Amino acid sequence: MEKLRDHDVREILLEKLTSIHEHEQDTRIINELAVCGGLSRVDVAVVNGVLHGYEIKSESDTLYRLQSQMTEYNKVFERVTIVAAEDFLPKLRETVPPWWGIMVVKNRKGKILLNSVKKGRKNPSIEADSLVQLLWRQEALELLKKRGLEKGFLSKPKAAIYDQLVKEIPLRELVNEVNDVLKYREGWREQ
Repeated sequence: MEKLRDHDVREILLEKLTSIHEHEQDTRIINELAVCGGLSRVDVAVVNGVLHGYEIKSESDTLYRLQSQMTEYNKVFERVTIVAAEDFLPKLRETVPPWWGIMVVKNRKGKILLNSVKKGRKNPSIEADSLVQLLWRQEALELLKKRGLEKGFLSKPKAAIYDQLVKEIPLRELVNEVNDVLKYREGWREQ
């Protein structure tokens, strides 16, 4: 039997997520969302009331990059679920943070099955300075303008704009604002 590859798992995951969220007008499913200035890229993100990242580890993958991915994902996602081949389950149970969800993907006689093994919880430690990096420069400026805080920042580099956002907007509000921007952003590829 041929090993399950990333695209096989992604296809079944996207089908499941689309089925779950198809009647929610304020939900967006995003393929390959770059985080932390592009240091990592989560396989699939669902943005609605929560920013939820899904990382795929198929049978043809390794867990080599997982440690660095966990570090980056833990900074920005309110929830994370790893979708992995059954063989990885013992290692994942001891490696991923306790708040992460775990789904197992199996190939049973040519049918790909996706099962939830552990339901995740909310991330206890989002980092505002990493979260704002999900915004494009103009989007970050618009958030400053919305609060009348743009004076002196219109021609500043995005790093200065990000710093101002972190300094002026409480984390919970920032999470909601970034979530809204990502939900309604135009001009990027979708599933």
